[in-house]
Amino acid sequence: MDRLVYTAMTGAKHILEQQATTSHNLANVSTTGFRAQLDSFRAVPVLGDGLPTRAFVVDSTAGTDFSTGSMQVTGRELDVAVQGKGWLAVEKPDGSEVYTRHGSLKVSENGILQTQDGLNLVGDGGPITIPPEVSIEIAKDGTVSTIPMGTKPGAVQVIGRLKLVNPPEENLVRGEDGLFKTKDGTAVDADPVVTVAGGMLENSNVNVVESMVSMINLARSFELQMKLLQNAENNASKASQILTLS
Repeated sequence: MDRLVYTAMTGAKHILEQQATTSHNLANVSTTGFRAQLDSFRAVPVLGDGLPTRAFVVDSTAGTDFSTGSMQVTGRELDVAVQGKGWLAVEKPDGSEVYTRHGSLKVSENGILQTQDGLNLVGDGGPITIPPEVSIEIAKDGTVSTIPMGTKPGAVQVIGRLKLVNPPEENLVRGEDGLFKTKDGTAVDADPVVTVAGGMLENSNVNVVESMVSMINLARSFELQMKLLQNAENNASKASQILTLS
C-alpha cells in the first residue's frame, strides 16, 4: 500500500511545483519583455517485483517560451522594443554581461543610459553617456543620437550604439533576477541583423487564457492525487480491520 502512497505523493509534489510556475507567469503578464517559464516532467517506471505498472514523476530541465510578445506604442524616446529575435546587452554590477528584452530605459543622475533596474546598457565602446539638455533618438540599428535642445538646436551627434545580440536560445539560461545569460557565462558578439523599434515596448508573451486553463487542469490533477492517497488510507484501514478479526 505504501507504494501507492509514494507514487501519488510524487505526482502531487510536482503538480504543486507546476502550479507555482504558472502562478509566476500570471504574475508577470504585464511585465515588459517577460518570457514565460515552462515546466517539463517525465514519467519513470518503478523497477521492482511484479509488473512495471507504476511510475514516478521526475522533473526535467525547466525551459523558457522564447516566442515574441505583442508590441505597444508608447511614444517615449527612451523606450525600445527588439524586433523579432534578439536581446539588449546590459552589464551587472559584478561586470558580467546579461541579456534582456525589457527596453524601458532611463538616464541616471550621472548621465549613463540604464535599464529601469539601474543596470548599464552595453554599448560598442562601453557604457553610453548621455550629455545634459539633449533630445535622444535611438535608430533601428541601435545607434543612439542626441540633438541639443533650445532655441538654436545643433547638429545631430552620434554618441554610441546599443549592443544587440542574438545567441542561440538553447544556450541561454534564466537567472534568479529574471535576466538571461549564456550557460558558460561568456559574453557573445553583437549581431548586426538585430534591430529595434523606438517609442515602443514589447509586452509579456504569457497567454492569460492558456495559463488559467492550465491552473484549472493542475488543480483537478492535484485532487486526483489526493483521492489516491485517501483510497490508500481506506484500504490500509480495511486491511487492519481484517487482520484484527483474524
